[in-house]
Amino acid sequence: MSPTSAQVSPDPVPDTALADFLIGHKLAGPGEAGRWTPLAGGVSSDLWRVDLPGRSLCVKRALAKLRVAADWQAPVSRNAYEWAWMRFASRHRPDIVPELLAHDADAGLFAMAYLPPERYPMWKAQLLRGEVRVATAAAVGELLGTLHAASAGDAALAAEFATDDNFHALRIEPYLLATAAAHPGLGDILQGIAERTATTHLALVHGDVSPKNILVGPSGPVLLDAECAWYGDPAFDLAFCVNHLLLKSLVVPGRRTELLRSARVLAEAYFRCANWEPRAALEARAASLLPALLLARVDGKSPVEYLTDDRHRLFVRTVASALLRAPAPTVANVLDAWGTALEAPTESGLPD
Repeated sequence: MSPTSAQVSPDPVPDTALADFLIGHKLAGPGEAGRWTPLAGGVSSDLWRVDLPGRSLCVKRALAKLRVAADWQAPVSRNAYEWAWMRFASRHRPDIVPELLAHDADAGLFAMAYLPPERYPMWKAQLLRGEVRVATAAAVGELLGTLHAASAGDAALAAEFATDDNFHALRIEPYLLATAAAHPGLGDILQGIAERTATTHLALVHGDVSPKNILVGPSGPVLLDAECAWYGDPAFDLAFCVNHLLLKSLVVPGRRTELLRSARVLAEAYFRCANWEPRAALEARAASLLPALLLARVDGKSPVEYLTDDRHRLFVRTVASALLRAPAPTVANVLDAWGTALEAPTESGLPD
């Protein structure tokens, strides 16, 4: 959910606890009227733009039940871990997260700077409009690899982000295990990937590196929505992001070449920073996670909203299932298989 998301109708302060939060942290004065505008686009939290005299900011509050069709519950304590992840990121690269203003762990609230969309467009919106810039993908890959490298082997971070229960509720169960239940023939494979991912603890993982959570700022990418932050398998972040570039190649057919190149460049930029383990081991995990996540975005608890054509969903199921049954050793091999399948004639054809 982005601080620059599309807005819906503005309201007065939704409840007194929110106003008290601003006053208590000296972000607003007593009696100072604020205009609270809900920001749309997310399923896991409430987010408001708050306009005060001469300034604007964002307030975020985690939801116990996510806004999806399936019954998806998650601990609201993730709000505190998101705040902690953003503090970690800002120590290494201050310009890659919004300015952090205040946090109330007990209330599950934090405030951050509002980033105007005219200066910080959402990467997802750019991609879906066909504005595919390979340099942006390279910057995302380099940033992600840099953050993973900075956190790898850090025992203090591992203790601070021992959020296995959160990550299970937010990622392992709704993505990997729910998809295993939907595809019994692939159940053992997907459960194995889930188990391996859950028990790998090497670096600080963001957990939701999706183009909807990346703003293209004047100084480079800005990362949002680290509610899934977890000291775990860095391959998850890489696969999660590359997955979205592949899915968008189905719905932006005029930019398929650029999207596939972006996926390759992002992965290579990432691997150049990955100094904490042998590349072959890291890449093999990412390459096996990638088809699992592709399938999850069709048949898991959080399907992507833009795959509305049955032929697109069938394509994802077909390619992802084949890659799960015959794992590719590298991310490049997965991208090759995806590209080859896109070019292959089919009985129904892919819609343009």
